Amino acid sequence: MTRPVHGPTPVDHRAAIAVETGRLVAALEDADLTTPVPSCPGWTLADLDKHTGSVQRWFSSLLHARIQEPPRKREVDLRLPERQEEYADWLADSATVAAQAFAATDPDLPMWAWGVDQHARFWARRMLFETLMHRVDSDLALGRHPTVDRPLAVDGIDEFLVNLPFATSFAPNVAQLRGPDVTIRFHATDGEGNWLVRLRPDGFGLDANPDAAETADATVHGRAADLLLLVYGRLRRDAAV
Repeated sequence: MTRPVHGPTPVDHRAAIAVETGRLVAALEDADLTTPVPSCPGWTLADLDKHTGSVQRWFSSLLHARIQEPPRKREVDLRLPERQEEYADWLADSATVAAQAFAATDPDLPMWAWGVDQHARFWARRMLFETLMHRVDSDLALGRHPTVDRPLAVDGIDEFLVNLPFATSFAPNVAQLRGPDVTIRFHATDGEGNWLVRLRPDGFGLDANPDAAETADATVHGRAADLLLLVYGRLRRDAAV
């Protein structure tokens, strides 16, 4: 599997984490944290805040440990405040914890990762899209239209599709994504962006260097931001056309 051939604008994952966390913190500061989050059934905004900050602190601990094999336990001092009113400040501090981990870690350092890229940079990229999508969740919960900058959307689609086949350890339903050599194309209508997913009897993956002229069994057209929300289940299939 390779990244799609469309010359994407490089994304500074570390800097973008701080930006997206700031947007999420701003959304939560004056919000009722008991508000349900429709895109995360059973969660409230408080749960969303706690989860996002916990992931940032957990990934940061992995970076500090320079892990070389799957972690056997998941114990990290979250420093979670008792009062929900302090959750927004705690989340902002979580981004600071992450920034400190990034500053102390060479992104090219070889590390274990559950996805394709076995380097420290995997965790920064994964943390970014975990944070971004939960910022989107907060927008949806508060009745706002979520926006995603195009370079982030293009990189996010790639990150999702490249790593998804390796997510079965915590998302077992991924194993059901298979078929008799069926192809699905995701085509960005607002610039370069072309991803061809091939469903095989033994699983699925991205085609290397997809031919834009090749006819796929199904094609989804949409702006890159909409395609990102679609693959993450934050947008209905009939809306990304």
